[in-house]
Amino acid sequence: MAKFDKIAVLNKIGSTGMVPVFYHKDAEVAKKVVKACYDGGVRAFEFTNRGDFAQEVFTEIAKFAAKECPEMAIGIGSIVDPATAAMYLQLGANFVVGPLFNPEIAKVCNRRSVAYTPGCGSVSEVGFAQEVGCDLCKVFPGDVYGTNFVKGLMAPMPWSKLMVTGGVEPTKENLTAWIKAGVFCVGMGSKLFPKDKVAAEDWAYVTAKCEEALCYIACFLFPFYMLSMFEYINGQEY
Repeated sequence: MAKFDKIAVLNKIGSTGMVPVFYHKDAEVAKKVVKACYDGGVRAFEFTNRGDFAQEVFTEIAKFAAKECPEMAIGIGSIVDPATAAMYLQLGANFVVGPLFNPEIAKVCNRRSVAYTPGCGSVSEVGFAQEVGCDLCKVFPGDVYGTNFVKGLMAPMPWSKLMVTGGVEPTKENLTAWIKAGVFCVGMGSKLFPKDKVAAEDWAYVTAKCEEALCYIACFLFPFYMLSMFEYINGQEY
């Protein structure tokens, strides 16, 4: 059962602006990555459903996080069907993410008040996802759609909350570009966890990268939204 409901999860994601995305077949390695991210300020972590026996690794991570990272919301990614979503909800997933939009997954998640973030590739898909209760939609792959897609969508649908995944890097330039385009948060994978650093068990590097990325987001995301709201209230064009 989920430890955090959808409102709590969205608050965690929104307050930090970043969700690390990671998979490893070794549960012990995955646990150390989760802890390194937690120490770096991350409060929502997506483990992807890839590879054989991924559910067994996820179970170990969920149990570990409950004890060692009590404020971390562990979610599951790469979910494409409702049966798999239901299985992971039983294993403790606090949110579900997918590369595509499947309304049947939304029904399963809504019954448990669990956030479902589907992958969407058009304005219509985002609209359909919102109709079935998806408060946060994923723009994937981000490096294909680019920042102009986000800007174009947010113009007629400013209430939308978007998470971009794919093509996101822990650099000031990259994060600032996505934030200014209007994303609610970013999902970051391989750029945050270089294979050589994971192989060397350099967890201090992962922690430092998380801290660095979150610092860029805090410096640019929140002032940007506060300024936008101030100018909107005062009838000015941003």
